[in-house]
Amino acid sequence: MKTQIKLFFLLTAFTLVSGCVTWYMNHPDPLAGWRFSSLNNLDSNKAISDDYHAYISELTPKEMKYVGGIFFFEDGGQHAVRITILLKGTEWAHILIYDKENKRIRIIKYVAGHYMS
Repeated sequence: MKTQIKLFFLLTAFTLVSGCVTWYMNHPDPLAGWRFSSLNNLDSNKAISDDYHAYISELTPKEMKYVGGIFFFEDGGQHAVRITILLKGTEWAHILIYDKENKRIRIIKYVAGHYMS
């Protein structure tokens, strides 16, 4: 009986882990293929800097409290800002995409991962 219980827990754990891996593999990174940009390079762009700061100021107070890293990306003249929000065991990614004229053209929000708090 003990062997059956151990086997049950082992199979359950394996199923849960496999499910998580599959879930991440089915949600590709929208910034895949983009180049990481240095903070000084993009943060010195006043239009983008003002816009992403305004975006953060419009988040809920709870989201604002847990803003983590802010990362900058470039791709063929376009730019993107990735804002990470760590909230209740979930890592949320807010991606702001800008065109060549530094106008925000798209916002993508998705669950980027989970963590233990």
